[in-house]
Amino acid sequence: MTKVMGAAMRRIQAGNALTAFGIGFTVPFLYIYVAQVRGLGSMAATSAFVAFALGALVALPFTGRVIDRRGPVPVVIGAAVAASVGALSLGLSTGIVAILLSALALGAGQAVMQPALATMIVWCSTPSTRTRAFALQFFMQNLGLGIGGLVGGQIVDESRPASFTLLFGIEAVMFLVLAAVIATVRMPQVAGLKDAMPQKDGAQAGGGWKRMLQHKAMVQLCVLGFVLFFACYGQFESGLAAFGTEAAGITPSTLGFALAANTGAIVVAQFVVLRLVEKRRRTRVIALVGLIWTVAWVIAGFSGLGHGSAVMAAGAFVTTYALFGIGEAMLSPTLAPLVADLAPEGSVGQYNSAFALVKQMALALGPLGVPLGAGIPMLYIGVFVAVSLGIAWLALRLGRQLSPVQDNPSLSRVVAQGGPVAGAAPAGIVASEPAHV
Repeated sequence: MTKVMGAAMRRIQAGNALTAFGIGFTVPFLYIYVAQVRGLGSMAATSAFVAFALGALVALPFTGRVIDRRGPVPVVIGAAVAASVGALSLGLSTGIVAILLSALALGAGQAVMQPALATMIVWCSTPSTRTRAFALQFFMQNLGLGIGGLVGGQIVDESRPASFTLLFGIEAVMFLVLAAVIATVRMPQVAGLKDAMPQKDGAQAGGGWKRMLQHKAMVQLCVLGFVLFFACYGQFESGLAAFGTEAAGITPSTLGFALAANTGAIVVAQFVVLRLVEKRRRTRVIALVGLIWTVAWVIAGFSGLGHGSAVMAAGAFVTTYALFGIGEAMLSPTLAPLVADLAPEGSVGQYNSAFALVKQMALALGPLGVPLGAGIPMLYIGVFVAVSLGIAWLALRLGRQLSPVQDNPSLSRVVAQGGPVAGAAPAGIVASEPAHV
């Protein structure tokens, strides 16, 4: 990694952490703000979450092409400004229409930032450093969210709407800080990144959705990603929370502690886990995550059986969230770098945006688990035990579509030194779906 790449990466990571800190101020309190503080009720609060997701789903299909043609820097700046406007207006809004429009802008801005920042990280890293870079990004995000949530909890007061306006104002400022930081980033221009840089001829850049949908490995990764996000993030604040409160008798305070345990597990385990996974096959790491989450769902089921004490049920539930956190720590240096390594020339933005869209779709459909988790709890657990085992199967199946270096980037050093790689194609034979990293 060159000095220019290192300096740019430090600024990107700093901006990312500060933004997460700002988001942490508002995420835990959005429902209370709309439903109770503004007195609009639970349906209005639910509609705000829907608008937030809809903004992301509308914006992301067009984001990748813009990133690949114009570069990620102006996209991050534009998205940050849009998110800032959305956050500030949300804090000032009192009516349902204004709140929905604000949530739409905030959701679109936050969603567009994700693939643009991921593309910047790709530009400022090499295949050998990319895994650690994405792990650091995930660590900083969770640390920022956790600290922001803790500080925000000390400021917020349900009897004072102005305290919520202050929280959203802080979030808006943090988005503008991100825009200012990214505007000062000097992106590297080196030969090793020619495959990730946007092409001068827009017609040659990317290839659009049709090209990506013909890429079998990427399609399989998107399917796997959807199942991962639906089974984890999509259930945290919806189906699993409903299961915990209805079947396991978990109190809201215990649920909050479980979420804190999830974040704590990520922060504590991230770099320990990184040392264990960065030299191993990515698909086997993902398969192991599926098995860990299978255990997590079984433990969650135990908390809802009602055979133990309330303390045992709470402990089991908190353990479930902590195990999910360990799995997330294993995925952070695995999924995003794999998306980048699969992207053909000039399509890094398109691939990152597509994967972000898959995540948003999974999150939007996550609440479908609520009726099952609250009404038929043991069936709910059984379904997600099966889904988690399916994650392991899908990951191993994906491994057959990847080259040895795509599945294990540490082998790139062997290739660079002219050494043989087990499973690699013989000299002169080109893979049918090459990836440019």
